[in-house]
Amino acid sequence: MFPVLYSFRRCPYAIRARYVLALLGIKVCLREVILKSKPQALLNLGGRSSVPQLIDLDNARYPESLDIIHWALSIAKDRHQVMSLWPDSLVQRNKMLAWINYNDIFFKYWLDRYKYADRFPEFDVNYYRQKAEVFLQRLDKRLSRRVFIFGDQMSLADIAIFPFIRQFSAVCPIWFDSADYPYLKRWLKVFLDSEVFNVVMVKYPAWDEGKEEIVVPWSL
Repeated sequence: MFPVLYSFRRCPYAIRARYVLALLGIKVCLREVILKSKPQALLNLGGRSSVPQLIDLDNARYPESLDIIHWALSIAKDRHQVMSLWPDSLVQRNKMLAWINYNDIFFKYWLDRYKYADRFPEFDVNYYRQKAEVFLQRLDKRLSRRVFIFGDQMSLADIAIFPFIRQFSAVCPIWFDSADYPYLKRWLKVFLDSEVFNVVMVKYPAWDEGKEEIVVPWSL
């Protein structure tokens, strides 16, 4: 028996949860969800039915990506790896959370409008892109002085943010490739070229009741 993870392969929230699980070597039963046709088992949980969500062996429910990540950090055997991602320092943790919250609240708001500009006709796509670029500019400046957001080691902040930058880059790849964000692009490439990312982005068939469970060992 393993914890159950409901996930959607391309969702940035799901990507960051899967990335941490893979990095820490935590096995789960992966239930890939088609958002337009969610399995009844997910709906039966009640409340929000978005993904990712994780149900552990004690039947405790972790309904948000950061909930899943912190659960994974709490049970991981490699405490050195955990400390490198999420150090004990409360000051450092609060700084990381500030970056993550800025991404999740401010950047995600403009990213959605940039990606789905036709749904938000109040302004054109260039307006929404320029609003989102405020965060890109901040990140690029930060990364001009270090390899990762908080130094030479990858932290939880990097993992939590990169899937959203990836999604931004895919809205208009030609524009992004020509944009003047050299340090941001270098940082993003580290993740996209990583073995961990390749593992977590493997495509699995959609799960539903009666289908065989897929245990994902995240073998690196």
